[in-house]
Amino acid sequence: MRPGFPLRLDVPLHRIAREIQLNSACTARSPARSLTHTQVWSLHGATMATENVSLLFKLYCLTVMTVVAATYIVVLRYTRTVLTEMYFATTAVCITEVLKLILSLGMLTRDVGSFRGTLSTLYEHILRSPKEMLKLSIPSVVYAVQNNMAFVALSNLDAAVYQVTYQLKIPSTALCTVFMLNRSLNKLQWLSVFMLCAGVTLVQWKPMETTKVQVTQNPVLGFVAIAIAVLCSGFAGVYFEKVLKTSDTSLWIRNIQMYISGIVITAFGVYLSDGAQVLEKGFFFGYTHWVWIVILLASLGGLYTSVVVKYTDNIMKGFSAAAAIVISTAASVLLFGLQLTLNFVAGTILVCVSIYYYGLPKQNTSTFVPGEVEKQKQPLVNNV
Repeated sequence: MRPGFPLRLDVPLHRIAREIQLNSACTARSPARSLTHTQVWSLHGATMATENVSLLFKLYCLTVMTVVAATYIVVLRYTRTVLTEMYFATTAVCITEVLKLILSLGMLTRDVGSFRGTLSTLYEHILRSPKEMLKLSIPSVVYAVQNNMAFVALSNLDAAVYQVTYQLKIPSTALCTVFMLNRSLNKLQWLSVFMLCAGVTLVQWKPMETTKVQVTQNPVLGFVAIAIAVLCSGFAGVYFEKVLKTSDTSLWIRNIQMYISGIVITAFGVYLSDGAQVLEKGFFFGYTHWVWIVILLASLGGLYTSVVVKYTDNIMKGFSAAAAIVISTAASVLLFGLQLTLNFVAGTILVCVSIYYYGLPKQNTSTFVPGEVEKQKQPLVNNV
């Protein structure tokens, strides 16, 4: 394998191992040593960690993720508003985690090249790596806390206040990106982040209803809960991105590690929220082919999200999610008779403009101290 040559996913690992052996034999002039599947897969992951994918591939992943997310929102709305027998949302979330695990195992087997090699890789990275499993359980736990805090916030705040404050998860993700990944954003990108936040708020804005609240609300508790939810959203996404980009471990291995803990947490959620009703009516009560489509779309969306996070960043994921909200809302106008409002039009314009501004090439904002520049030039002058 020639130095600097990117390792392709469509090349079987036994061919990669053979190239590595031949290369080692030619370099060291010694007999080639056989490599195990786990060793080859580690080399494969190390190369993938530093591989620069093309812009076309990034655009493809972002486009597919946006279309899948928009379709998911529309179909989910249909299943929750039109179907007569309401299925348990907690069981659907749990099945989604199981399906994402199965799909990730399939992708891992495809890359490794054999079922035996897959088992060896899983043994090495799952059973023999409890610390890594614990590391990947953190995002699952944080996301569970986020969902519960969002529920508490919605129960103690007006819907309009909740819609506005919950969009602060977008700048929260940007802040976590700066502090946790040591990444910088220029002024135009910061402006586009807050512009996106305002655009999504306008797209989802609904006039405050005059219905009387039947329960006592605690605004302080609501704001504390929304603050925790916003911070959890930014931290969990950026934490997972950092794990992906600072490790040689394969993307599919990382997904498998996270989905295993996700299955445990969501199954526990089924027990807490709907345990008695699930025992009475059955785990798959209310499931139709539309519900299975929702689960499939959520699973595909989850896989593409991990690819987008690995090869772009969480902020781009947020922009993709915002575009999906705009597309799904426009589709709801045609499918569900939703009225098109001025807020939606203004929000759509803001989202589109923010996406354009954020995607502009960054100018070189590096600053140099004049004295340091002179020091760098001095050796050149002396050598002349």
